[in-house]
Amino acid sequence: MDEIRVSPDYNWFRSTVPLKRIIVDDDDSKVWSLYDAGPKSIRCPIIFLPPVSGTAEVFFQQVLALTGWGYRVISLQYPVYWDLLEFCDGFRKLLDHLQLDKVHLFGASLGGFLAQKFAEFTHKSPRVHSLILCNSFSDTSIFNQTWTANSFWMMPAFLLKKIVLGNFSKGPVDPKMADAIDFMVDRLESLNQSELASRLTLNCQNSYVEPHKIKDVAVTIIDVFDRSALSLEAKEEMYKLYPNARRAHLKTGGNFPYLCRSAEVNLYIQIHLRQFHGTRYAAITPDMVLAEELEVQQSDVNEELQGVGY
Repeated sequence: MDEIRVSPDYNWFRSTVPLKRIIVDDDDSKVWSLYDAGPKSIRCPIIFLPPVSGTAEVFFQQVLALTGWGYRVISLQYPVYWDLLEFCDGFRKLLDHLQLDKVHLFGASLGGFLAQKFAEFTHKSPRVHSLILCNSFSDTSIFNQTWTANSFWMMPAFLLKKIVLGNFSKGPVDPKMADAIDFMVDRLESLNQSELASRLTLNCQNSYVEPHKIKDVAVTIIDVFDRSALSLEAKEEMYKLYPNARRAHLKTGGNFPYLCRSAEVNLYIQIHLRQFHGTRYAAITPDMVLAEELEVQQSDVNEELQGVGY
């Protein structure tokens, strides 16, 4: 238990990257929590959005690796928002507060859905330059919970946690996946009733992505071939929605590949962001580009040797 929490990497992350709390709404109770690491001169960073059970810490391995290669990385945690328009308006205000015109978004599960909805929400004045969608979905009806979405607010925390835990992997998994699940259970326990209820409401209230509004956004889809909370139908729907998207497949990784398969996920993120090097939308500082590309090329060779395909 707690292998990740006691790991040197996690403790280095917690001791070196400060957690910031920002309020952008009139309601002082709506606090965005975020880690902002890497060169502040970068005006188009990559921002990580967590799943229902996640906090800003769950992407610590991406923050450490990508900032080490010269990227600016922001990992955040949402305040309590009960509907998608309210979330999108709050996120837009956060980007304004951070003085970020356009950003790259990495979203896991619910985070990926919110990233797509935000890109759609801002399509007339685009704020999203690209999307990386990890184990994500485009239509909340896949969960068959739209009829209960309006009642999550009154459920006690223990029942909400039970609903979320029901989607975690059961049965035998490899040690790294087991450690990732333990860590996510710990993160889930840190969320209060309103945080959990509001996220489940966003996750399940009747809504879908309108792809024609974000057709100009570069997309990479990361998914796993083993068991995850997403059905095969949900994955196929994503492929149909984004026929031109790059696809990054992991043989294993479960619901949380960014924790238990971080090296592969980090490589796919680098490959995705590499297409913007040399432009005003680069998420990396220019003087680090050459060293980072050599690192990616070496990783490409190693991944091919290990049989992990992009």
